[in-house]
Amino acid sequence: MGNEAAERTEEATPRRRQKEREKGNVSRSRDMDAALVMVAGVALLAVFARFMGEAILNMMRETFSHLTMTDIDATNILGILLPYFRQLGIILLPFFVLLVILAIIIIRMDVGQVFAIEKIKIKFENISPKRMLQNAKRMFNPFEPRTLVEFAKSIIKIVVVAACGYSAINARKADLMGLVGLEPVTALHIILSILINMIINMCLAMLILGYIDKKYQQYEYEKSIKMTKQEIKDEQKDTEGDPKIKARIKSIQMQMARQRMMSSVPQSDVVVTNPTHYAVALKYDKTKAPAPIVTAKGVDYLAFQIREIAKENNVPIVENRPVARALYNTVPVDGVIPSDLYVAVSEILAYVYRLKNNDNGNT
Repeated sequence: MGNEAAERTEEATPRRRQKEREKGNVSRSRDMDAALVMVAGVALLAVFARFMGEAILNMMRETFSHLTMTDIDATNILGILLPYFRQLGIILLPFFVLLVILAIIIIRMDVGQVFAIEKIKIKFENISPKRMLQNAKRMFNPFEPRTLVEFAKSIIKIVVVAACGYSAINARKADLMGLVGLEPVTALHIILSILINMIINMCLAMLILGYIDKKYQQYEYEKSIKMTKQEIKDEQKDTEGDPKIKARIKSIQMQMARQRMMSSVPQSDVVVTNPTHYAVALKYDKTKAPAPIVTAKGVDYLAFQIREIAKENNVPIVENRPVARALYNTVPVDGVIPSDLYVAVSEILAYVYRLKNNDNGNT
């Protein structure tokens, strides 16, 4: 197992990453999500604070203005409090609904669009006594690396956030000491400003810790999905096919193209040779192309086959070393000859046509 982990030195391929996402294995920082949700909650609270505060004050003012001793029934405390709970729920409902929506958006932005069926499947092996015992040992083992890391992170978060909160209070220590004897409204404003400073400091601390945790989670995720060289080779075989099969297919395709090319030699006008190494078959049909086209070409054994087929079908063979080489190197099969070869090829075709005319005249 150690050797296998040591061999995982290659970065994950896009296909591997896609498979991991389909399994629900994505990089996610819960600390960063929690920090952003907290910031969103504080921002929403700042927006809704005046509305919620006035609504609650009006409810309390209305209650204490009209409540009499005859309205209080000690045997039905729940019936008395239930309308207030309902009214309080109506006041707080918009805040919590928007906070839930923002939390969903934050998580979605962190992990992207993930729908992993594997995560919701019931795996009975995970609830077997043996597996549950293994998970319990791993969870409560203080020397488990992941447990140690999470414990250290928790301690650091508590210390840093608490220190930020304390620094806000300590900076206003004189104001707190001076609250004695102040009017309640003034004292409430001072306490509220201290709380706001404390919350801002704690939010900033959580954002910084969340950013660090996000980078750490990305590092751990990239490390966990690294691949061995053999896995990359196997994936390439799956996506691109076995190299042996691909070579076989390519060989069959070349063979079919060669047979198709050879079948066009009997309809050619002339075969230009080198005389033994190169052979290029030409055909000129002005209704199909503005210049002669190369119907077949080959070197060595393939050139020999082209010449033999030409002999069997009475196709003229003309030896012209430079033209044969130029046609072979510059013109593909079924390609039109270039303009710089027009003169040389036209002379060859004129010679072939004269031979044919002489043969027809003699007959």
